[in-house]
Amino acid sequence: MKRLTAKEEEVMRIFWQKGPMFVRELLDYYDEPKPHYNTVSTLVRGLEEKGVVGYRAYGNTYQYYALISEKEYKSSALKEVVSQYYDNSYTNVVSAFIEEEGLSVDDLKALIHQIEQGRKK
Repeated sequence: MKRLTAKEEEVMRIFWQKGPMFVRELLDYYDEPKPHYNTVSTLVRGLEEKGVVGYRAYGNTYQYYALISEKEYKSSALKEVVSQYYDNSYTNVVSAFIEEEGLSVDDLKALIHQIEQGRKK
């Protein structure tokens, strides 16, 4: 999956939270000053080209919707970061959190517990 820009992620968050909508409806969820209609329309068409947004045609207007879930996107983005910055090693990721972010022993125990519980399902 291609990486999304911050602006594209913003549009996707609206789709994930609010569901299918037309570009004009998307504008309602932006703070002032709202972007121009054409700007948002271009973002949505870019998302469609990346394969993360689909559409239904209603005459000459289009209602757009997310083709991937937020969970799928986050998982893909995380895998990319782990691959690019941590040599495909989640151990390296945890080590970085311990060294740089001060992850505590209790936090690590909680993570281990979550992993063990997940494997039992």
